[in-house]
This record gives sequence, structure tokens and C-alpha cells, in this order.
Amino acid sequence: MILKTMPFAAWALSFACRAAALAPPVEDRAASTRVLPVALLPFQEKGEVEKGSAAKVDQLLFASLAADSSLYLVDRADLAKTLDEHQLNLSGIVSPETSVQVGQLTGARILVTGSVFDVSGTIYVVAKIIGTETSVVLGESVKGKKDESLATLTDSLAGKIAKKIESEGDKLVAKERKPADRIADLRSALGDSARPSVRIQVRERHVGQLQLDPAAQTELARLCKETGFVVLESGATDLPDVTLEGEGVSELLTRRGELASVKGRVEVRAVERKTGRVIAVDRQTAVIVGLGEQLAGKAALERAAAEIADRLLPKLVQKKV
Repeated sequence: MILKTMPFAAWALSFACRAAALAPPVEDRAASTRVLPVALLPFQEKGEVEKGSAAKVDQLLFASLAADSSLYLVDRADLAKTLDEHQLNLSGIVSPETSVQVGQLTGARILVTGSVFDVSGTIYVVAKIIGTETSVVLGESVKGKKDESLATLTDSLAGKIAKKIESEGDKLVAKERKPADRIADLRSALGDSARPSVRIQVRERHVGQLQLDPAAQTELARLCKETGFVVLESGATDLPDVTLEGEGVSELLTRRGELASVKGRVEVRAVERKTGRVIAVDRQTAVIVGLGEQLAGKAALERAAAEIADRLLPKLVQKKV
């Protein structure tokens, strides 16, 4: 079975590399709309408030924000699993470095966390809204008497948070870059350093559907070629200086009418051929909302691969191979 599929796999890789420089980015074709992925982190209790108040705020706030069509909330179970796997404890203060890492691992572009506390019989619920790409922190709060319904306060806070994200979202998320701008930035970061030759092997799949062409691999090949790297195809007799190997997985999250929210996760490591040493390892998750599950999935994998390229490619020229 493997022998029968190898010729097609080799052809697919060859085709992807040749087409990389010509094909427009998938995200441009996905008709994606601006729906911001948000991760809701645990709220904290401070002072003499009723025990369990923060947990109630978490649940009520998630329910209210999830109903807002302009936001996509990262699944709580998936969020907890991801943070646990990478030993990230977010029960306290979220640092700028941690918020960036959470964004890379979950695809969240905005974090929401905060606290509940009592001052002289008045209950305050304060939210921090953090941009994972910019580290910008904004705030919103509500207050009420001690006997006032926590559900009412939280619902009011959810409305304020949604409006804040809508009105000041450009401060929280990084400005979308055009492909030409990304290439220019990469060329500047790479400078005049000698580029190693590379071979790119990223296995990709879309959960529940057949994935015919590799979006992440094609994007990595395109960016490598555009920035001066020699990209070797699978059938080339020359051996690469560095192999970029890894995997990409995309999966449907939710559907809202004609729009599909899809998460793509890409993991790549750069291996030096002569020594077998791993030069760098990187991973990125991206969430795309677009028309059609397949196109949104490809766009998510492409965006994740491009973000990895921004960080990974400069490391290849800093290391002598």
C-alpha cells in the first residue's frame, strides 16, 4: 500500500513547491470575516466575597460571550488541556510573555480574565482584556450591592467586554499583514546571511475530510523561496542542509449559518542534516472563520505556517550548517 502511494506523494510535494511562488495565499481566497478568537481565563476572588463567586462569573461570562456572533470563544476543555500539557498556570497574573504563548498554543488573539471583590458591601467585577499579539491590556468593570444578582452584573460586564473588543479591537490585535509585507519583513530579518538549502516535509490532514493539497507546506515553501532559500523537492538528488519536518491538523469548531470556524495547528522542527541536531522547534495554532470548511481549514494551516516562518527562518541563518 505504501509503495502505491509514494509516487503520488512525491508528485504532490513537487507540485506544491513549484506552485508555491505563484499561488495566492489561501486566506485571501477563503472569504474570511473578522471574528476574533477569545480565551476566557479563570477569574479570581479577592477579599471577603462569597466563596465560589469567581467560578460563577466564569460560567456566566462564558455563556454570555459565546452568544455574541462577533466573537469565537476557545473551547474551555480544549483550553484547559492545552495549558496543562504545556504546564502553564494561569490562575494568577498573566504576563505579556505568557499571553503571547497562550495565543500561539490556542489561536486566541484576545484573553479575558479578572477578579471579583467586595469593598464596603459593594461587589466589583473587574475584567482585563489582553491582546496576545500586542500585549495591550484594556479594562472593564461593573459594581452592585452585595445582595444584587451576580448573573445581572456578569451579563452587564459581558456586554461591556464585547463592545470594548468591537470598538478597540485594533489596539488588541496586530494589524493584518499583506503577503508582500511579510516577505519584506522576513528579508529584513534574514539580512545578507547565507541561506541553507531546505527540504520541507509537513504531513497534513483535516479531521473528518480528505486533505488533497498541503497548505502549510506550500506556504513554508513559498516563503522560503521568496526570501532566498533553495527549496529542494522530494525527488532531488542533492541533500538539503536543513530539513523542515512536522505536521499540520485542521478541524471544524463550529458553524454559524454559512460561516465555519476552523482551527489549524502546525508544528515544525528544523533538523540539521550533517549532525542530526534539532536547530529549532516551533508550533502555532490559528483560528479562521470563513465560507466553507475546507477553505477555512487551509487558511488556518497557512496562517499558522506563516507565523512559524516569521520566527523559524531567521534561526536557520543564525546557525552555521
